[in-house]
Amino acid sequence: MKDEIELRHLRYFLAVAETLHFGRAAKKLGMAQPPLSQQIRRLEEMLGAPLFERTTRGVTLTPAGVVLRERALSSMARLADDLEQTRRVAHGEEGRLTVGFSGSVMFTELPMAIQAYRRAYPREEVRLREMWTSDQLAALTDGSIDVGFLRDGERRPDLEITPLLREPFHVALPAEHRLKRQRTVDPKDFEGEPFVLFARRMGNLAFDRTMRCCLDAGFQPTIAQEAPQFPTLIRLVAAGLGISLVPACVATITFPGAIFRPIRSKRWTSVDIGTRVVGAGATATAFVETVRGHFAGKG
Repeated sequence: MKDEIELRHLRYFLAVAETLHFGRAAKKLGMAQPPLSQQIRRLEEMLGAPLFERTTRGVTLTPAGVVLRERALSSMARLADDLEQTRRVAHGEEGRLTVGFSGSVMFTELPMAIQAYRRAYPREEVRLREMWTSDQLAALTDGSIDVGFLRDGERRPDLEITPLLREPFHVALPAEHRLKRQRTVDPKDFEGEPFVLFARRMGNLAFDRTMRCCLDAGFQPTIAQEAPQFPTLIRLVAAGLGISLVPACVATITFPGAIFRPIRSKRWTSVDIGTRVVGAGATATAFVETVRGHFAGKG
């Protein structure tokens, strides 16, 4: 076929097929009748078959015209659906989002915020990946994840790292620890205690902020055991392997054999949102706005 059939040809054809009258079809399309008749004849030439029987009594569809009408209606409906889906993606209403998170942030309101987003955008697919903060930073940079919820995210020039939530520290103690009767604990009382902590490679800033609670009190903590996740860490504390410092959200969870107490320190830990500076996309933006709105409503 030397010429390409264009979308306008189908629009012209469907207008005539609906009205079975060139004059009324032309008025519906907002054009003169002669150009419309010329375009229909051009379409018939490109197809190599007549689409309408033209008589003095009116216009009827040929068998080829009946087939084209059904196919054209289907094609136009699919196109409308495709365009609507494109609009939804462009406005962050539909698509696929990969979200990284550090384990401890799931003890905050974040799961409820994600559920709120899913209710608001039911067509959106959200994939969750638990990752260390250091791995999330790398995954944001290379595009493996679209949004990250980091525990004390470090600033990088290619990433937008913004705070979502600040939390004080609590100390995790074995249930029968000597400090169990204190309502709040001075970090100075931790000196000489073995600590169970996560490794610095999991998140440099998170590790450093935790350590400063002890350094402010004048001592360097002794790390007796490392643990990759807070549930494991607390179970090791409950088993008597040491004490630990944890975000306040972790202290809201009941762990048999472990207790939590606030500490008297001005230090804090944060949950931060990470996105790419360039290419974050409307879907990621809508997701971040929904999560922020949820947390603001809880403030």
